[in-house]
Amino acid sequence: MSVIFESTIKAKSNKRQDWYIELKDSVDGRIVLCANLDEFSKQIEEMGLDYGGNIDEVKWFKDDNITQEQYEDVNSQMRKFQELELK
Repeated sequence: MSVIFESTIKAKSNKRQDWYIELKDSVDGRIVLCANLDEFSKQIEEMGLDYGGNIDEVKWFKDDNITQEQYEDVNSQMRKFQELELK
């Protein structure tokens, strides 16, 4: 059994920082909404514990209504988040 999580960036409005991430466990269909990347990180870790921390893949998607600015905001925050984790 492959453990695959699907992460979809969704917009609340057209404002740059008005987005959230829908995290879905493809094994059991469970969905969690994450308001930011800190929350996403905690949720994916918690959900991964159900599988002994073994996650095979995280697939990323974005809704059609995500603006380029929102997408860039998510990517920028992800880079900062990853830099902090590497320190």
